[in-house]
Amino acid sequence: MTSIQSPAASPTARLSGFEDLAARHRALLADEPNLRRRNAAERLGVSELDLLLAGGDGAVSQRLRPEFKDILARVPTLGPVMVLTRNDSIVHEKTGPYNAPSFDGMVGLVLGEAIDLRIFLWHWAHAVAATETSPRGARRSLHFFDKAGGALHKIYLVEGSDPGAFDALTAAFLLHDPAPLALEALAPAKVPLPDSDIDQAGFIAGWDALQDTHEFHGLLTKFKLARQQALRLAGEARARPVAPTALRTVLTAAAEAETPIMVFVGNPGIIQIHTGPVKKLLEMGPWFNVMDPDFNLHIFEPTITHAWVVYKPTADGVVTSLELFDAQETLVASLFGKRKPGQAEDSAWRALVAALPTLGAQ
Repeated sequence: MTSIQSPAASPTARLSGFEDLAARHRALLADEPNLRRRNAAERLGVSELDLLLAGGDGAVSQRLRPEFKDILARVPTLGPVMVLTRNDSIVHEKTGPYNAPSFDGMVGLVLGEAIDLRIFLWHWAHAVAATETSPRGARRSLHFFDKAGGALHKIYLVEGSDPGAFDALTAAFLLHDPAPLALEALAPAKVPLPDSDIDQAGFIAGWDALQDTHEFHGLLTKFKLARQQALRLAGEARARPVAPTALRTVLTAAAEAETPIMVFVGNPGIIQIHTGPVKKLLEMGPWFNVMDPDFNLHIFEPTITHAWVVYKPTADGVVTSLELFDAQETLVASLFGKRKPGQAEDSAWRALVAALPTLGAQ
C-alpha cells in the first residue's frame, strides 16, 4: 500500500489527492455509516494514516513531531483516557489513568492497575492529534502509526479528561510545515526454517530449563523458530492444540466462575494488557465482545484459526497460557491467569484451561 502523498508530490497535488480521498470516504460512509476507519482504508486501498489526515469523516488532524518518548511522557497530564490497541483479529480497549512511562532504549513500559503497556518504539514512525465531532461533542485523540501508515496505538480523551492539557500537548509537539509523508512498505515476514533444520533436542532442553516466561522469545530467536512452529514441535506435554473457539470458551468460563485473568493483545509496536475479571459478554454477528465499564475486547472470530494451550516452566512453577493465531500464524492474543512474579499460578485458571479438549483427541 502506498501513500497518496509521495515524497516528491507538490502541496497542490497532495491537497488534491486528499480532497479526492475525502470525497471517496464520504461516499463510502453514506452507504455504510458505521464503517470503521481501518476497514474503510482497506476498502479504499490507502493507509489508515492517509484516511485520518484526509478528514472525509469530519476528523480534523494535525501531524506531530515523532518524539514518541516525550509525547507519551505528557499523556498523564490528560487525566483518565481510553487506550486502544489492535491487530486484524482483536481490538483491546482500556480506560483509566495513564501512568508515566519508563524506557530502556526503545522498549517502554506503562505500568498501572488499569493501563498496562509494553512499547516497542522501533516500529513507531508517525504521530497525529485529531479532533472528531460526535453527538456528544468534540472527541480528542492521539494516534500512532508504523512506517506504512498502519495504526499501532490510540489514546482517546474520556469524561474527566483535561481538554486544555490535550491542546497544550498538541501545541508543544505540532509539526510545523510538515514534509510530505513518505510511507514505506513493511518488511515481509521471515520465512521460518523447515522443521528438519531445527535443533529440536536443544530447543526442548531450553524450553524445560526456562525460569521466566519472558525468556521464551529469546529461546525462539536462539533456535530460529516461528512461534506456532515451536508449539507444534514442543510435544503435547508443553503445548497442545485446542479449538479456535477456545478464546470464547475461556472468556465465558472465566466470567461465570469470576476467575480473574490477564488478556494480552498487540501488534509489532505495542502490547496492551488487561488484568482482572471479565463480566459482560456479548455476541454481535461474527464479533464476540467483552463490554465491561473499563475494559472492552472485540474479537473477530472468523480470523482466529489456531489455538494452543501452552505450559512453560518458571521459578514459580508451571505457567499456563492460551495462545491464539490467525491464518498467517501471527500471534493475536495470549491469556494467562492473574498473577505476579513470585506467585504460583492461580489453580482456578489452570483448571479452566485444562478443561479445553485437545484438538483431534478421541
